[in-house]
Amino acid sequence: MNSAEAGAGASTRLEKMTSEPVRKLILRLAAPTTAIMLVSSMYNMADTYFVSSLGTSATAAVGVALPLMAIIQALGFFFGNGSGNYISRALGAGEGEMAEKMAATGVCSAFISGVVITIFGTLFLTPLAKLLGSTATIMPYARGYLLFILIGAPFMIASISLNNLLRFQGSAFFGMLGMVSGAVLNIALDPLLIFVFRMGTAGASLATMISQTASFAVLYWGTTRAGNVRVRLRNFTPRPGTYAEILRGGLPSLLRQGMMSVSSVLLNNLAGGYGDAVIAAVSIVNRIVLIANSAIIGLGQGFQPVCGFNYGARLYDRVRKGFWFCFFSSTAFLLAVSAVCFAVAPQIIALFRRDDLEVVTLGAYSLRAQCIGFPLMGWVVFQNMMLQTIGEAVPASFLAFARQGLFLVPLLFILEALLGVRGIQLCTPIADIGTFLISLPIGIHALRKLR
Repeated sequence: MNSAEAGAGASTRLEKMTSEPVRKLILRLAAPTTAIMLVSSMYNMADTYFVSSLGTSATAAVGVALPLMAIIQALGFFFGNGSGNYISRALGAGEGEMAEKMAATGVCSAFISGVVITIFGTLFLTPLAKLLGSTATIMPYARGYLLFILIGAPFMIASISLNNLLRFQGSAFFGMLGMVSGAVLNIALDPLLIFVFRMGTAGASLATMISQTASFAVLYWGTTRAGNVRVRLRNFTPRPGTYAEILRGGLPSLLRQGMMSVSSVLLNNLAGGYGDAVIAAVSIVNRIVLIANSAIIGLGQGFQPVCGFNYGARLYDRVRKGFWFCFFSSTAFLLAVSAVCFAVAPQIIALFRRDDLEVVTLGAYSLRAQCIGFPLMGWVVFQNMMLQTIGEAVPASFLAFARQGLFLVPLLFILEALLGVRGIQLCTPIADIGTFLISLPIGIHALRKLR
């Protein structure tokens, strides 16, 4: 595709982004992003489901790997959101050349960061597994699961970055193709590698590595289609100014996912003192909550390009309309999901470890506890996304840090010391409520400024 065709495609997309009815536009863009998030969370759930048949310690190994996956996702979202936020504003302002340079710099930097993780992670695999919370009985399973996750880290980080670049351009369909194709491949490979080839937990992570590499290839192909910003190596411009823009747009994502990794490491280490069943229960509940949360994130990812384009074009009323539509829709959805999960929590947990009553009991209590604060997260998520997209780095970064760093991590130390396992289970809903309360004045102030 030549530059004239690419420019025409970008111009047409700008016109649609700034004139099409906001609700219709968000729903159209959110359909593929929500599909991406749901399918991705489903194949994460598939890992847990298939591995759970290997025993409680194997199930816990998936939970031990969660902090590493959070770091990989943090870097992918950091470079993807950091460059993507800038690209959407640049396209909204008609600056196509700057958008191309930012795209190349974001993706190349993402891949390089993955190579660094691969090198150091594989060199120090056993100490890494211990740091992430592995006990002696979990260690053999954790090493097998972590190995291929580490090897595939460059493609995982780069594929997340590419997906975000596509959706910030309003081209989420190609992102959906890449991510869903990888997810389907992962679900197909899991039972084959785990049971047929008898690779155990290593088979589950090898399936993830192969599927993420396939996703990367499809996503890169997507950047060459439909007037999307091309990712060319010659446009790689590792300059301080470029990274300052990536930092401004990506820091909230890095803080949010990075603090999730820190809290997960702490949670695994504290839970490990009470046995593998506690880690296994927490791992299962986290995967379940991820499915419901993924639908909200998918809607938010449909909102972000609308927010970025219209903010860049100074159409602030459309940004406000988009926010309120997403907030009310997500809150209604979260209320319904929370009610269902609270009512049938034991049955949901039993799908994974029916033969382990301790895991079912612990998991059911944790899931019900999380349902208390879950409906409040719509306000927090969409405030964070809006502030991040319009370049308000300081309040966005604070909100991204608040849930894990301001509330969850301190609460884990305090409540575990006071209440033991019950304290660990109650930390998340209390953190959710605290984050909501602290985000209210920040969000109201931001919406008033947009008038």
